[in-house]
Amino acid sequence: MSTTTDGSSRRLPAGRKAELAAYIAETGQVTVANLAERFDVSADTIRRDLDQLDAEGVLIRTHGGAISSQAVPRPDTGMDVRLRLQTSAKDQIGALAAGLVRDGATLMINAGTTTLAAARHLSEHRDLTIATNSLRLPTELHPLAFRDLYVFGGLVRVSAQGTVGAVAFPSQSGADREIRCDLALIGVGAVNTDAGYSTSNLGEATMIREMMDRSSRVAVLADSTKFGRRLFAQIAELGHADYLVTDSPPPDELAEALRAADVEIIRPEA
Repeated sequence: MSTTTDGSSRRLPAGRKAELAAYIAETGQVTVANLAERFDVSADTIRRDLDQLDAEGVLIRTHGGAISSQAVPRPDTGMDVRLRLQTSAKDQIGALAAGLVRDGATLMINAGTTTLAAARHLSEHRDLTIATNSLRLPTELHPLAFRDLYVFGGLVRVSAQGTVGAVAFPSQSGADREIRCDLALIGVGAVNTDAGYSTSNLGEATMIREMMDRSSRVAVLADSTKFGRRLFAQIAELGHADYLVTDSPPPDELAEALRAADVEIIRPEA
């Protein structure tokens, strides 16, 4: 064991990695600079440790740092990182949401990692018409599942890999065509008893609300880490959805509020 200049023992690599993993699990999200200072090693050493822990599935490597695999991501966390969080829960939710879709249906699907999971579970469906603001969803859909696929235009949010703009498609004359869908599959950032459904971006909230308004039925897709949170921009009150598709039972207060709003909770059987 080597020593530092003040005579204290320097941690062995194996011990440092274990402490580093525990610290990130407790903190949630960290930077390389913070870890290098805390553990008194070089930034290059921390990067190597994080790369190894990422390869072992202990944490998720991000640009300039790392995030705990159990952490609730910050609103600006990139899509590639969020795709690796709560993967089992999102897959369960996606399968349940796909069960609400009938062949030949018209769907609105917003950009998000949970809705991408739902899209992957549509592979056995046929003749769907899908409208989305997700730039990634077209690559996740099985080519035989849909008849027509439309992507809404607008400002591109790189972190969400989606567009923000009007829920409309202009005709040749320039006027927007009226569109309606059978079902909206909507991913949200937070589900709260008082605030309803919310997200971090104002323009995104407006667009999602319009998707919901243009659909006969609405299914909100949210894993249990979204419960009790409240983000910057409200999308809609709880009763604006017909279903909440999730992986775990909501807390009692939220569950009661959902029942009072006539929202059906769909989750895996115990």
